[in-house]
Order: sequence, then C-alpha cells, then structure tokens
Amino acid sequence: MSRETVSTDSFGRIADRMHFAQGVKANGLMFCSGVIGFDKATGQACESAEDEFRAAFESIGELLGAAGAGFDDVVEMTTYHVAAATREEDGANMAAFGKVKDEFIGAEPPFPAWTGITVTGLALPGSRAEIRIVAKLPD
Repeated sequence: MSRETVSTDSFGRIADRMHFAQGVKANGLMFCSGVIGFDKATGQACESAEDEFRAAFESIGELLGAAGAGFDDVVEMTTYHVAAATREEDGANMAAFGKVKDEFIGAEPPFPAWTGITVTGLALPGSRAEIRIVAKLPD
C-alpha cells in the first residue's frame, strides 16, 4: 500500500512537534487527524462554540483542498464533544455544532456517516469538540 502525507499551515506546527500526520492519502481515501478549532491569533480555545467549530471546519477544508478533495467527498465523520456543565449548555453547543456542520457538510443528502462521542476533555484546554474525517479522493 502506498501512502502520502498531506499537511497545511492550518494546524500550526503541532503535528510536527507531536510527530503525527495532519492527513494521509491511501488507497483512494484521505484520512484527516482530529482537528480542534482554535483562535489562530492566540493559539487558545475560541470564545464561542460557533467560532471554534467554524475554525475547525475551515482547517479541515484547507487539508481536504491540499489533498485535491472537498467537503462533498467526505464519507465519514467522527466528532468528540466535551460534556458541558449543564444540559442547556450541551444543547447550545450541539445546536451551534449542527449549524456550522451544515454550512460545510451540507444540510441535504447524501450525508457522511457520523459518530458523535462525549468525552471529558481534549488536548487543548477549553475546547468543546474535535473533528476527524475520512474522504474519498476524486478519481
């Protein structure tokens, strides 16, 4: 099996420091490492959930583009959501995530397969979600 590493500046240098690939092309698929949206000016978690999710999807879009793919090529998405302190906050975060997801992935079929997992924390303190995708590369 041949594989090719794909990278962009959208992750900053964390992938290099932590010794992982932002993305890997293999067997006609693009595998994207988990992406946390962050404020590129500060390197910290975004103030609002919507800004965080938009930053993550923008970074994913850059990586897909570097591989010659786009959001229409996404076949699977796995998301990790940090449990909020209250049900109301969880609901607001998921509503914001759904809004931003629909902007990038689309609100009409065909949809990618999606698994959402609740976790207690992520690598960047204060983050609300991490997104990883698999996309089919265009022929």
